[in-house]
Amino acid sequence: MQPIQVGSTLQYEIQSPTVLLLNVSAAQTEHQDILSESLTVSPQVNITACQVGLAKNRFHRISAQPGPLTISYRAEVQLQPITQDAPVIQQIDYANLPAEVLPYLNPSRYVESDRLTNYAIAQFGHLPPDFQRIQSICDWICEQLQYQSGTTDSFTTACDVLLQRAGVCRDFAHLGIAFCRALGVPARYVSGYACRLQPPDFHGFFEAYLGDRWFLFDATRLAPPAGLVRIGVGRDAADTAFMTIWGSAVMQNMEVWANEPQQEEQLLNEKPSDTAVSTA
Repeated sequence: MQPIQVGSTLQYEIQSPTVLLLNVSAAQTEHQDILSESLTVSPQVNITACQVGLAKNRFHRISAQPGPLTISYRAEVQLQPITQDAPVIQQIDYANLPAEVLPYLNPSRYVESDRLTNYAIAQFGHLPPDFQRIQSICDWICEQLQYQSGTTDSFTTACDVLLQRAGVCRDFAHLGIAFCRALGVPARYVSGYACRLQPPDFHGFFEAYLGDRWFLFDATRLAPPAGLVRIGVGRDAADTAFMTIWGSAVMQNMEVWANEPQQEEQLLNEKPSDTAVSTA
């Protein structure tokens, strides 16, 4: 694939001395290479780079005084995804899972997988424990839930979404993660920039651990997994919020984009049921 141009511009009105924890920088991984990037903040303020969480996500801590604040991030990213024939990828028995993926089997703030075990088994337990079962979970979520902005908030959990049958990308991902964990599949939340997402925004995918690696899934069906430029991963969206505010700041405007090369890439057009994509 050719490099993808991504970026975001966030504008705030800072109302009192405030610390902001920013999470918009693309991740550097074995299969995602940052060719160039820049982060600018106006007016100039104190910025500290830090790595946070199990996955060592790239955060920037910003100390700001009252007044307008503009944050701009730009990057050119080269993706080298691993693709596999989806039908042959199998779930791994618990006894053989790597130690580092075990935390992603546990319930978390927005993913009450322990409360959804019986439901997940009744709905998906009869299916073979492979890639296609996770794909069936995504199909079910896409069919059963309505994608609708404003239906959920920062308190909404996977159980809430299942009951109300509506949400946005993070809610679709949380429910997919909950079902996976309930079925014994390690799963984690992935935030990123997504090609072909309309309207453009930060997007929430999830990853499930199958075979010997993490594979991407998008239960919303709004963006191809092969076009995701990952920002961070975590137990759920609480670990990957693009902004956490300690103080008082009001958002005035936000722009997010991910521009794929003009030459259309075949991988972006592959059906999820045919090709499994990994960029971890």
